[in-house]
Amino acid sequence: MPGYLTTHVLDNARGAPAAGLTITLYRIEGETRTRLAEVVTNDDGRTDGPILPEAEFATGTYELVFHAGDYLDRTAAPGAAPRFLDQVPIRFGMGEDAHYHVPLLLSPYGYSTYRGS
Repeated sequence: MPGYLTTHVLDNARGAPAAGLTITLYRIEGETRTRLAEVVTNDDGRTDGPILPEAEFATGTYELVFHAGDYLDRTAAPGAAPRFLDQVPIRFGMGEDAHYHVPLLLSPYGYSTYRGS
């Protein structure tokens, strides 16, 4: 089974999908960080397709950067400037050809993630 990467974002404070949130994907090789993709979440808080599709998949270390501050500003979430959370980087490894799902559960003052299905 070829590997691929998906993600989605849920706004825990609002109890709703985080629509319109920008996500950037990087591949990490040693000290080199290469930008592979940038997408914006749809009304369901998901990307319209895999952020790293099967044709581009390779095992290795990656980083998703969720541009939470811009999203929180647009949704009028409470918070003084500068925001407690701005960009949320999640660095993770993909060691086998499989479906990796890395979601973000977001609020103005915290977040969590896990390997989903």
